[in-house]
Amino acid sequence: MRHRAKLVGLRSSVKCQVHAVLAGAGVQVPMSDLLGVGGLELLDQLDLPAAGRARVNSVRRLLDALDFEIDTFTRLASSQLAGDRGYRAVQTLPGIGPVLGAVLVAEIGDVGRFPNPHRLASWAGLTPKHHESDTKVHRGRITKQGNRLVRWAAVEAVQRAPKASRVGLVRDRVGGRRGRNIGVVAAARELVELAFYALRDGQVRLMVRPAAAA
Repeated sequence: MRHRAKLVGLRSSVKCQVHAVLAGAGVQVPMSDLLGVGGLELLDQLDLPAAGRARVNSVRRLLDALDFEIDTFTRLASSQLAGDRGYRAVQTLPGIGPVLGAVLVAEIGDVGRFPNPHRLASWAGLTPKHHESDTKVHRGRITKQGNRLVRWAAVEAVQRAPKASRVGLVRDRVGGRRGRNIGVVAAARELVELAFYALRDGQVRLMVRPAAAA
């Protein structure tokens, strides 16, 4: 999963080269995904200088190769984790699918080394800095001193989570009071703490709906 993450980062960097070529040629890009269907049609129709066209074509070949490698490592990870009950359990959490679930399982490893969910959140760098004096306690920004991939996966999941979900409610409630970014971080911390139970117990009781009455 770490190798896959590096490939995804490389893909993002390579994509920026296309935007750079078009910006240099004064081309406005009306779509959000320049490498989607509409974006590729635009690229095919553009009358670019020879050097610009060569760069764009090169980037497209590189992206095809990177997509292949990313898909390959995604399948390898999913296959290796298919029988893992923690892997199945974390995917019941809002916003967590096969890829983000694999990141959490692979990076956290043996969750038994953490005595409680708060320690796991702290290890992921999602707990606020704590400053105390004789009269005041101040909580600052999150430490970010922890596992970067787990923190990234939690933040990604939270931003995809439905509004009515447990973490979605935390995100929007805290965000409404203190700003969107703080709301996302608070919800990411909640998600990681729920992941603790998913990995330890094979389920998150708070996420399991009670059986319907007969």
